[in-house]
Amino acid sequence: MNLKQPNISLPLKLTFLIFSMVLNCMGIIIIQLSQENITYDKLGFLESFKDIPIAFISLFAVNFISRFGTKRSLIFSLLFVAICSLILPFVKVFWFYKLWFAIIGTCFALGKICVYGIIRNNMIEEKSLAKTMNSVEASFMIGIFVVNTGFGWLISSKYGEFWKFGFIFISLISFFTMYLFSKLKISEPKNKNTRLLPDLSGFGKISVVVFFAVIFFIVFTEQSFNSWLPAFYKDHLKVNSFFALQASSFLALFSYAGRTITSKIIQRFSLGNYFITCLLLTISLLIIISIIQFYFSDDAKILLYLFPVIGLFLSPLYPVINAKMIAKIDREKINTFTSLIVIFSSLGSSLSSITISILFEKQLLSYYSVYILSAVVVIFILAFTYFRLSANKI
Repeated sequence: MNLKQPNISLPLKLTFLIFSMVLNCMGIIIIQLSQENITYDKLGFLESFKDIPIAFISLFAVNFISRFGTKRSLIFSLLFVAICSLILPFVKVFWFYKLWFAIIGTCFALGKICVYGIIRNNMIEEKSLAKTMNSVEASFMIGIFVVNTGFGWLISSKYGEFWKFGFIFISLISFFTMYLFSKLKISEPKNKNTRLLPDLSGFGKISVVVFFAVIFFIVFTEQSFNSWLPAFYKDHLKVNSFFALQASSFLALFSYAGRTITSKIIQRFSLGNYFITCLLLTISLLIIISIIQFYFSDDAKILLYLFPVIGLFLSPLYPVINAKMIAKIDREKINTFTSLIVIFSSLGSSLSSITISILFEKQLLSYYSVYILSAVVVIFILAFTYFRLSANKI
C-alpha cells in the first residue's frame, strides 16, 4: 500500500487535523474562561488533565491496539472525540472541561499511535518517512490555524456567547473521517501482543534516552506558543481577544508552511544538518525578539509579527527527528515506541503549560521569550548529542 494514494492520505491528515483542533483549543478556552474569573493557575493545570491521561493511557494503548486492530482503534478514538465535541456546547460547569480534556487526551494517545503505526508499516527509508510525517503533521498546524481563526471570528461576532457551538463543526469532521476509514482496507501488523504493558526492552540505550529528552523539550517549546501565545498577546501587548487569536493563528500558518516545505525538500538534505539549521534559525529569531522586548519596548507591537515566523523553523523539528529515529525501529516495536513518544510529548506539554501559567500568575511576562529561548538552547545541546550518538537499528 502506498501512503501517497489519496484514499489513505486524506483520512490520516484529517485525523491529525481533528486532534489538533481539540488539543489546541486550549488557548481559546484560557482566554474565554479567564474572563469568568477563573485564575491562570487553575487554567495552567487544566492542560494536565489532557496530558497526564495521554501519558498514562499510552502505556496500555499498545495492548488495546494489538487486540482490536489499528483501524478499529482509530475509529474508536474518533468516535469519542465526535461525541465529546457534540456535548461540550451544552455544559457550563468548569469540572467538565477537565473531564473533556482527559477523554480527548486518551483518544489522542490511541489515535497518534495508530497513525504512526500505519506510516511506519508502509515506509522503510528515513527520508521517505520524514517526507510523509511532515506532510501528515502539517495538517496538525492547519488545525491550529482553523481553530484559532474560526473561534476568533465567532467570539468577535454578535454570536460570541455561543462560541462553544463551534465544537459541533469538529464533531461533524470526526464522523466524516470515521466514514472514510470504514471504507478503507489497512494492513494490520501480524503480531498480536497480549501483554498488559508493552515490552520496553532495547529502549534503554543512551541515544534513545537522549532522543526522548529532545522530544520532551520540542513539545515543551511548542506548547509554550500554542496554548499561551494568545494570552501573552492579550495581557502583555494589550490587544483584544480577536486580534490575539488571529495573530496566533499565523504562527500555525507559518508552522504549516515549514512542515509542507520540509516534506518537499527534505530528501535533498541530511536530516541531522537540516534539523540543526532549523534550530539555529529559531534561536536567532528568539534572540532578536528578546532584544526588542527588553530594549525597544516602544516597538513591542512588532512581536505580533515576529513570533509567528518562528513556526517556519520550529515546526519541522518534531517530525524530522521522529522520522530519523523511527526509521531505525523494527516494525514489530513501532507501536510501543510511538507510545513512548506520546508519553514524553504529553509530559513536555503539561510541564510547559504549568510553568508558563506561573509566569502569567506572577506577572513575569517580560521573560516569556527568554524562557522559550532557554528551552530551545537545551534542545540544541541534546540534539547535537543525539546526532553524534545516532544508534543502529533497535
